[in-house]
Order: sequence, then structure tokens, then C-alpha cells
Amino acid sequence: MSSIVHHQPTIEMSVASSVVADNDSYPSYDAAVEGKHTNNTPKTVPVPPIALFNGGSSALFEPPTLKMLGQPVISIRELSKSYILPGREEPVHALHEINLCDDPTLSEFYSIRTGEFIMIRGPSGGGKTSLLNCIGLIDRPSTGSIQLMGREVDLAVAHDDDLSRLRLEKIGFVFQTFNLLATFTAFENVKLPMSILANMSEKEMDRRATYLLTRVGLQDRMDHLPSELSGGEQQRVTIARSLANDPDILLLDEPTGDLDTRNTIDIMNLLLEVNQRMKKTLIMVTHNPDLELYADRILYVKDGRFEKQAINSQQCELDFDKYKKFLDQQQEH
Repeated sequence: MSSIVHHQPTIEMSVASSVVADNDSYPSYDAAVEGKHTNNTPKTVPVPPIALFNGGSSALFEPPTLKMLGQPVISIRELSKSYILPGREEPVHALHEINLCDDPTLSEFYSIRTGEFIMIRGPSGGGKTSLLNCIGLIDRPSTGSIQLMGREVDLAVAHDDDLSRLRLEKIGFVFQTFNLLATFTAFENVKLPMSILANMSEKEMDRRATYLLTRVGLQDRMDHLPSELSGGEQQRVTIARSLANDPDILLLDEPTGDLDTRNTIDIMNLLLEVNQRMKKTLIMVTHNPDLELYADRILYVKDGRFEKQAINSQQCELDFDKYKKFLDQQQEH
């Protein structure tokens, strides 16, 4: 049986607004529909294996979503990662021959497409962050290959300077703990990646930093230090910084892990806007199942392997008041 399922999110339409990305333009979030609660168990309907690839060939799989996606931007073949820990003879296997490619002979888990919002979920220690680090060229896999934007990255021989340059130009990072420079203002933090890449004039960098901070709603907080900002505001600065060099891909490791409910929803709605309006490819690790409705696809990782994947036919965003009421009801029981 296919591991791909149509996904019915845990938190459904009574606490969520339906968000449909138009294929030509990415509109504001003004489409809302009413539905019903389900219990706390997602409903899934298996997709017949024949739907995976056209006629069993290696033709590009077309995901059953309302949003038009682009060409593959990330493909992975037989990627493994092992660690040798001091005082231990046996290696620790974090990832086991991960395949994420458009080859049905290797895997049902197809390549990540341009404009796709991917969530990676699974238990702690299952390999989620190790996979994200390999995709982000932060960590080198033990075996296997990664293709980014159609370019094969030979991590076995690639020089650190080349990888740093590729990360700086093509990949933005958002972390749970923000990782902002404490002595830099919000404006200076956002400007820093542009200064390192050095392909814009000073005036252009200032203009883009101002634009990005305005885009994330911090136009009146540009001169504040991180210590003068709330957790939600700091994460907004981090998102703006990740977009500084106009990357193709954003990698997010538990971006809402340290935030309260209000800020979690605000940040997720902002990320959805980045995905839909700015047409960025997002790959996000999270432990929170209630956020799955924001994604196009959810990859479930367990024991260093893909266990299954689920597809949302359309993305949704949470309604704070309804979601808060839902959480309060859950606590009462």
C-alpha cells in the first residue's frame, strides 16, 4: 500500500480558515469556510499506488493540491548519517538511506518542489534535525547525494567555503532560539547577511532591510536590540533576516517552539504568507501536530527513516479565538 495519504488535519475547519493559493497570483487570506471538529486523531485516506507516477514510469509526480508547484528544488538519494561518539565502539545511525526523489524504483517520497511547504514530524531523536542539517549543507552525510536547484552537491569533496557561499545565496535559516546578535539592532541583524554576501550597495542593503522588517510588521522596531523585543518579535526579525539574500529555500527548526499560542499563530500565518506570496520553498521541523494544516505535505520520520507522508489538498491557517477555545476545552477534559 502507498505511504501517501490525503491528510485531514487534527485541527479542522471550525478553528481554521481555508487558504487557497491561486496559480497565477498568491492572494491575501480572505477565504474562510466553516466545518466540523474531528476528534484528536487525523483521518487519512490512502492514495492508490498507481497515482504516484504516471504509468509506473519516472515521470514527475503531480501532487493532488490546489496550489501549482514548480520543478523539483531538493532531491535526495540514499542519504545516511552516522556518528561516532567518544567511548562508544558502535556508530549511532541518525539517518538510514533516505530517498526523496522522483524515482519510483527507489521511493514513493517524491522530490520537494518549488513553492512547496513541507513539514517534518516525528519523535525526538528520530532524525528530523539531522535531515534538516544535511539539506541545509550544515552537516555532511555519511553516504548518499543531495541535489539543490538542479545542482548535484558532492558533499564528500565540497570545500567549506563553497558550501558557505551556497548557503548564503540559496538557503535561509530560522531557528527555535532566534540566534540574533545581541549587540545588533533588528535592522543590523537583517542587514548582516547582505553585508557578508556583498552584492548590493549600502543604499540597496538599507532599503531591503527596511522593506523586510516592514513586511514582517516591525517597521517601528527596527532600532531595537533583541533584548528589547518580545519572543514573537525576535522570531519575526529572524524570518526577515532569513529572507535578506532572497534565498530559494527556507529551513525552519522548531520556529514556534518557544512561543505562546498567540505568537505561534502569528508566526505561522507570516510563514504561510512567505510561502504563498513570496513563493518560497519552506521545510519546517515541528513537534506540534496542530500546525500540520499550514503545510502542503507532511513527512513523518521515525528511527532515521521516512515512515509515511500526508498531503493537504489546500493549506489553512488557524483562527486564534476558535483555536484558543478548542485548547481550553481540551484541557477541561
